[in-house]
Amino acid sequence: MAADGVLDLPLGEVLSGRLPGRLEKELGLATVGGLLDHVPRRWVERGELTPIAALPVDAEVTVVARVEQVATRRMRSRAGFIVDVTVADPSVAGTAGASLSMAFFNGHDAQRRLAPGVTAMFQGKTSLYRGAVTLNNPDFALLDDDVAPGEVDTRPVPIYRATGRMPSWTVRSAVRRVLETVDLDAIPELLTEPIRARATLALGLPETLPGTAEAYRRLHAPDAVEQTGPARTALSLREALVVQGALAWRRSREKAVPAVPRPRRAGGLLEALDARLPFELTPGQRAVGEELAAELSGPHPMSRLLQGDVGAGKTLVALRAMAQAVDAGGQAALVAPTEVLAAQHHRALLALLGPLAREAGTLGAAAQEGPGTDVVLVTGSQRSAQRRAALLKLASGEAGIAVGTHALLAERVQFAELALAVVDEQHRFGVDQREALRRANPGTHLLVMSATPIPRSVAMTVFGDLDLSVLEGLPSGRTPVATHVARMAHGPRVIARVWEVVAEHCAAGRQAFVVCPRIDPDDADPAHANVTEMAERLRALPVLGGLRIGEVHGRMDQAEQDAAMQAFARGETDVLVATTVVEVGVDVPNATVMAVLDADDFGLSTLHQLRGRVGRGQDAAICLLATRLADGHPSLRRLEVLEATRDGMRIAQADLAQRGVGDVLGAAQSGLASGLTHVDVIGDADVIGVAADVVADLMAAAPGLSAHPALAAEVSRWEAAHLTAADYLEKG
Repeated sequence: MAADGVLDLPLGEVLSGRLPGRLEKELGLATVGGLLDHVPRRWVERGELTPIAALPVDAEVTVVARVEQVATRRMRSRAGFIVDVTVADPSVAGTAGASLSMAFFNGHDAQRRLAPGVTAMFQGKTSLYRGAVTLNNPDFALLDDDVAPGEVDTRPVPIYRATGRMPSWTVRSAVRRVLETVDLDAIPELLTEPIRARATLALGLPETLPGTAEAYRRLHAPDAVEQTGPARTALSLREALVVQGALAWRRSREKAVPAVPRPRRAGGLLEALDARLPFELTPGQRAVGEELAAELSGPHPMSRLLQGDVGAGKTLVALRAMAQAVDAGGQAALVAPTEVLAAQHHRALLALLGPLAREAGTLGAAAQEGPGTDVVLVTGSQRSAQRRAALLKLASGEAGIAVGTHALLAERVQFAELALAVVDEQHRFGVDQREALRRANPGTHLLVMSATPIPRSVAMTVFGDLDLSVLEGLPSGRTPVATHVARMAHGPRVIARVWEVVAEHCAAGRQAFVVCPRIDPDDADPAHANVTEMAERLRALPVLGGLRIGEVHGRMDQAEQDAAMQAFARGETDVLVATTVVEVGVDVPNATVMAVLDADDFGLSTLHQLRGRVGRGQDAAICLLATRLADGHPSLRRLEVLEATRDGMRIAQADLAQRGVGDVLGAAQSGLASGLTHVDVIGDADVIGVAADVVADLMAAAPGLSAHPALAAEVSRWEAAHLTAADYLEKG
């Protein structure tokens, strides 16, 4: 994250020649701050080297050696070339075992930079080739020209993320030039001495964290690898302060905006909805409902995250809030990340409202005189006449509830009086998009629904502009879903047993889902499960003989998808072969078994969400995760997590740890995805907590962040850089 001045300097003002343009083209680095935030992915120790004669096999090694020979040859079996390099240990030259052969496949960098007489550092994994130890495609760094012959510089070498056209060593050279020529001490200091002392104490560190300039120096040019840890922590804290400051600023700013109070009204749609529910609300649904009702009744807009595990009943909680808004003369919009999910939400609302939804087409004369509202669906694939009719109902106020993608909140869609926007998060509607929504619809209440439980550090970073409601418990009558990993590598009997379980449940009058990762066959992996072939195979299986097998996937048009899912819901289909279009919005209490094929293709959160499609009634349910992976494969651990627990928080932690920060934030979260250079929202949970506490105290001490002018200035700059997020709403 750059600050005004030094870190905003264009690289073209610091570096000469074509290098600035190459850095921007290859790595997207255009400023001094961008380059310094391009942190090394690791540091190679120079002082602890393995002698060539004692190199172990199948081990990561580091070698400093002098290049003796370089030769290039063409590959015989395919296009390309190999650079063969022979190096020798300069300290024991001429002795047995002092030389080492290396092969660089399509090694443009090796061909260009390695020559006889050059001393370099090589790091890689050893293997045996024709009885001799070798290194294939090792990383390498040319040692500094100013090192005297026979001496070895003991400082660690930073290894940077690079490309074929922009090697790590070129980045290293550019960073060194910046460190030598730019006055980093001129960077406005966010990490004041009191903040660093507070963080050092809270994090239990052995010594005080460095300031910003010193942290950059230690990260890129450490005297010892041990210096890089505190440096990274300091820069993570700096970044977390900016993010927490921006979110707190947005939260306080939103609280100051007036909103039309939307209190509950006796005899309205909400009361009628509650009266027709065939079940009791859970204590968790009632508690969160009261929380939302109070905020909707207040003079300032609600900004809240509704977090609950799969099957907790978030959709009903959101619908009750929407009904309260409609009763108070406003309108509500439920937005989803895709048209498929929007259509599924639309069906779910119609099912819950029944005759109270005029769009359901079942309204009788008596019901017309009582509570009710139109519930319209607005998507880009609708026929023009349908879309115009829906938009007219929204503009006139005839429709109280709208369902659609995020394009529903664009300026071109006119509401008579939008009171509440409910967003199905799905990691597709980020911090900047929420800010754009608020700018476009000031005073509108906002409720974001989270598909899976979220670790506190992630919630503080990704949803820190929102207050939090946690929906505890499951609806009455729900039974836990037993989960088992079906290891097909153990023999054909395993998958045969999967189909026997499906047959047994269907014979008992129940229904089954079979989920595939693909729609059609994949030429690259023809064995991969796909809907098209699997539906035909199941129809031909004797054990499933006589069962009615349907299919549904995202390539079918909406009418076909609706027909397939409604036939399954009515019990006219026994087995539904599907892609993840069934992940959200399909509520079939009679479905008690789900088989997920090639389950290792899916993320943990998706599998957990899919599992929530069964066990929605009174009967015991089972989820079978079929995989072709061999025992010991690392990806099996993900499935074993799901097999071992139904705790959504544990599953979310494991999923986020495996997928990494980029996936946590999602591509649409442009503000954070492009800015979280140093913070790891899982590993830096304590750092994020310290930053949040510091910002909270600063906000309490003085209006805005005026108690810390440098932080206030950086937050303002960060905000200005993210004003283009409204484009996301327009594109939907």
